[in-house]
Amino acid sequence: MTELDSRTPSQRKGKTENGAFGSLNVRKLVAPLNRSTETLSKLALFIRFLKPVTWIPVMWSFLCGAVSSGRFGWENLAESKFLLAMLLTGPLATGTCQMLNDYFDRDLDEINEPDRPIPGGAISLRNATILIAVWSVLSVITGYLIHPLIGFYVVIGIINAHLYSANPIKLKKRLWLGNIIVAVSYLIIPWVAGEIAYNPGLSLENLQPSLIIAAMYTIASTGTMTINDFKSVDGDRLAGIRTLPAVFGEKNAALIAAILINLGQLLAAAWLFISGQAIYAWTAAILIVPQFLLQFSLVRSPRTMDVRYNAIAQNFLVGGMLVCALAIKASRP
Repeated sequence: MTELDSRTPSQRKGKTENGAFGSLNVRKLVAPLNRSTETLSKLALFIRFLKPVTWIPVMWSFLCGAVSSGRFGWENLAESKFLLAMLLTGPLATGTCQMLNDYFDRDLDEINEPDRPIPGGAISLRNATILIAVWSVLSVITGYLIHPLIGFYVVIGIINAHLYSANPIKLKKRLWLGNIIVAVSYLIIPWVAGEIAYNPGLSLENLQPSLIIAAMYTIASTGTMTINDFKSVDGDRLAGIRTLPAVFGEKNAALIAAILINLGQLLAAAWLFISGQAIYAWTAAILIVPQFLLQFSLVRSPRTMDVRYNAIAQNFLVGGMLVCALAIKASRP
């Protein structure tokens, strides 16, 4: 039976005497609030729960890893292995992590995103638990079918999602750690998985260029994760979630994010220069310029420019990732 919170809404959303956000300190079942929400079909509701917009970076990282292997070409796009990989890195594994995040953040979403499926009452906690369990199993099986090691990587990704969202660890509360673990899960893990899927005989030495480039773009991705925090800064401050905007202020956080985004890409371009891939290095460096120009507006007004910045600038960042992947491919014997 669902437990009802006997406090009034103002008490439930206010701070307790010790300054902690009351409804977030104790995990409980919260009765759905009486909100007017649009009627969605079950399929549309489920897709919304999986948050498709978050799939693209992971799918792209896998593609870059596949290109880096030197054994992936246009002809592979229609193969069952690639289609399985897109299913895995999109709706399955990434979708599972998004459902987990929604499940553990349901109280916080009462403030930041009250119309998400769980806080809005469209999906019950019981149904959410069942969906997460089934999707987790399907994700691991699909990863194993592509390559046994990729099945293991899927398990690591799901564990990372728990570490990011679930109490008592909840890394998203711990300033840098939350963004770093998400960036690792979105970039390094799928990039390496793409390499292994198409070149299973890779040694650690042969994998080194991809690990270096992926690590450098992880630095950049840590900055882009910070930009995603601007939309929820008010709720994060109330809840004690120590994101960069909540701790340092929005303009300072935007400046830090811009530095990280540029630094990661500059390091990747520099590594390509050192490796003798000058054309690719210059191309990756040039792709930073439009991002740099857009960052002036972002720093001036983070809350109003965050969505626009990501919509435009991210295209150049992911373009740089593909350029680096092509450089690694060109360096293969």
